[in-house]
Amino acid sequence: MMRGVPAVLVVNAGSTSLKLDVVGDDDTTTRIASLDEAGAVGAVGHRIVHGGARFLEPVVLSPEVKDEIAELSVLAPLHNRVALDAVEQAERALPDVPHVAVFDTSFHRSMPQEATTYALPRRWREELGVRRYGFHGLSIAWSAERVPVSRLVVCHLGGGCSITAVADGRSVATTMGFSPLEGVPMATRAGSVDPGALLYLLREGLVSVEEMDHALEYESGLAALGGLENPLAFSVYANRIAGSIASMAASLDGLDAIVFTAGVGENVPAVRAEVCRRLAFLGVELDPDLNDAAEPDADVAAASSQARVVVVHAREELMVARAVRNLCRA
Repeated sequence: MMRGVPAVLVVNAGSTSLKLDVVGDDDTTTRIASLDEAGAVGAVGHRIVHGGARFLEPVVLSPEVKDEIAELSVLAPLHNRVALDAVEQAERALPDVPHVAVFDTSFHRSMPQEATTYALPRRWREELGVRRYGFHGLSIAWSAERVPVSRLVVCHLGGGCSITAVADGRSVATTMGFSPLEGVPMATRAGSVDPGALLYLLREGLVSVEEMDHALEYESGLAALGGLENPLAFSVYANRIAGSIASMAASLDGLDAIVFTAGVGENVPAVRAEVCRRLAFLGVELDPDLNDAAEPDADVAAASSQARVVVVHAREELMVARAVRNLCRA
């Protein structure tokens, strides 16, 4: 492996976007429009959403690793296959440098068994691998660095959404589980739904498996309710987020700070205001003026608030670049 990595190209193929960033050794970041603009880089880091139980640390991409990531695509169809397509393009454009996979699920490997276990038959859990993994780990890890408190709840609210409890920098509970479908409503994903309702639709032949798969991934969530501008959608969204924060606070035995990050978390003050209004019983209070004017990173809590409320700019590319450098220098 290389002994030094002067610049890292970070390829972040999310569910709603493809971002390309060149990260220098001083953490300066340059957003580029295409792989042709990458220039001289020492390595390429790829954000991979689902690493399953197999990938707990960053790994150099090989044909075998890519095959295993492809097998995990059934658990994250909006993410892993898109990421692998981006890997193939980047490998063709930059064939002479290491390509490294960095996994969003890795951050959650610290979750205790009580947070990863579904109350399902043992065979499903032990032989078929049905368990809770957690996602958005790179974003959460960055937020935990920016707001280093003992009891932190990170709200990653973008195309995908998750709420995570972080105790002294370590994940202890999160809303996403076996796949990125679980948890609070998202842009086009439903979030948690009573499995009985889904079984009813399948058993009665009202929808096919393929129709359900597509609907849960692409036709549900805020899109199904008319978007955040719709009062019902807004209320459902804020209700589920606030309830999840309260649940995470219970996992932490208290609350020192809440982080809002990613597209909605950083850019929609009304969502932050409504969620925090619903958390007043936990002593959470926003400063309306600070909230409305916030440009990340910014603390928007009122002076009287018992917990800080911080808007943090998501910097997944820095976490990927750091992981790539650590692996390449080993």
